[in-house]
Amino acid sequence: MTGTQSSAMDSTEVSVSTEVDRLAADPALLPILQKSAQHMIELYDHFPRIARLVAAQQKWLLTQAAYALHLQRDPADPLSGITAARLLEVIAPTSLASRNTATAFLAELRAYKLVRDVAGSPSKRSRPLEPTETSHEAMALWFRGQMRSLDLIDKSDRVQRLAENPDIFHRAQPLAAKRLIDDKAWREPPVSISCFVWTEYGGLILDDFISRVANAKPEDGLHWVEDLRFSELSTHYSLSRTHVRRLFARAEEQGWLGWHDRNGSRNRIWVTAAFVDDYKRWQSVKLCALRWAYDESARSFGTGAA
Repeated sequence: MTGTQSSAMDSTEVSVSTEVDRLAADPALLPILQKSAQHMIELYDHFPRIARLVAAQQKWLLTQAAYALHLQRDPADPLSGITAARLLEVIAPTSLASRNTATAFLAELRAYKLVRDVAGSPSKRSRPLEPTETSHEAMALWFRGQMRSLDLIDKSDRVQRLAENPDIFHRAQPLAAKRLIDDKAWREPPVSISCFVWTEYGGLILDDFISRVANAKPEDGLHWVEDLRFSELSTHYSLSRTHVRRLFARAEEQGWLGWHDRNGSRNRIWVTAAFVDDYKRWQSVKLCALRWAYDESARSFGTGAA
């Protein structure tokens, strides 16, 4: 790599980081992220199997990578698309998952009928897979929800333009997936966030938790969460109370959150402003990647950026 190329890459990284910092500092961001979290809860209620499957960071990234492989499939190449070997090629530089993990993940998707064999494949050794209709619907709704968040931030019209041209999504998703998989800031969240999202089903609980934050501005360095009960979380998400309790115990041990009055009639929890700031910046990394991918896709169709 030449010095000029290196400088250009460094400049791009600085620009992206500045954009992320600017978005994370927007005082309107937290309420928008809470609406997004509520949307994720609605998606869980509609697609519980998919939501539970991707509610851990590793599987979320694998899902995005696999879907991108499908959208980039070349009909003239019967072995292109989703295969364990191709998925491993995408994630290998990041050490995100081993070959066995990638293979097991695809087997899990097939068992849940979220992917199926591509019809007419000539190879019995490496059968490419494709998402089922349920998976297509869930991914499209997720993407539209993210575009709605961006529209709320900058008062644009991505959701409307996406409805007019769904191919924007087909082009943008692979771009966003690659950028997020390659970006360590998204791939490896802050420790405060990792204690949830690197645990099975932790993403579901984190979305629910964030959606319940009562005060957008911290009070004495704290945000407050009212009436959160493990029994309700356990029932809603079909998880054991022990698992739910363990997720919060890890965060509590690190000092990120705690109970104001465990034995009181109201289960009032405090969470540090630092935790919420970590969440806002982490989500800003994703939103900036999606905004860039949308703009690149829209330009490729001659419609211009949002």
